[in-house]
Amino acid sequence: MKRLILASASPRRKEILTQLGISFEVRSAAISEELSGPFQEEYPRILAERKALYVSKQEPDFPVLGFDTLVFFNGEVLGKPRDEVEALATLEKLNGNAHVVISGVSLAYQGKLISSAAERTEVFFRQLSKEMLEKYVASKEPLDKAGAYGIQGLGAGLVRCISGCYYNVVGLPVAKTLEMLEAFEEKYD
Repeated sequence: MKRLILASASPRRKEILTQLGISFEVRSAAISEELSGPFQEEYPRILAERKALYVSKQEPDFPVLGFDTLVFFNGEVLGKPRDEVEALATLEKLNGNAHVVISGVSLAYQGKLISSAAERTEVFFRQLSKEMLEKYVASKEPLDKAGAYGIQGLGAGLVRCISGCYYNVVGLPVAKTLEMLEAFEEKYD
């Protein structure tokens, strides 16, 4: 495959691609992540497209992968918490409840969108005491993660079960990403 560019600085996405044996370079996409409108569940895909296209216009000779992940609970978007107080409030909402994680993945090449999709995973939290949630927040792990938890770290203890792709909850839907890359190789290599 041609040199691949990841339009994300996420250490988790870098780790997953590396684990899959995919060589890539990182170029962050300086885009606005502000969206409004009635179709919030489309936001991750739209933001992934914007990121991939932004970087593809700077690097038109190489395929560019863009991603975005959001957590949804009762119609509300739960992004990354600004501080520990917001992290605790988010975790208290999710405590003992189910929520949905949606990741968008997009592939751009030569400044054009080649493919785009979204993956949906339902996550069920255990019922935990406030003290347990406070202890998790004190670890600082939730501060840079949508929904204020990381399923791949200490946050695994918050989760009872999931329905769907585990890696999607981490931020990179593996099967959809591989399918996009395979289709790209068939068409462009």
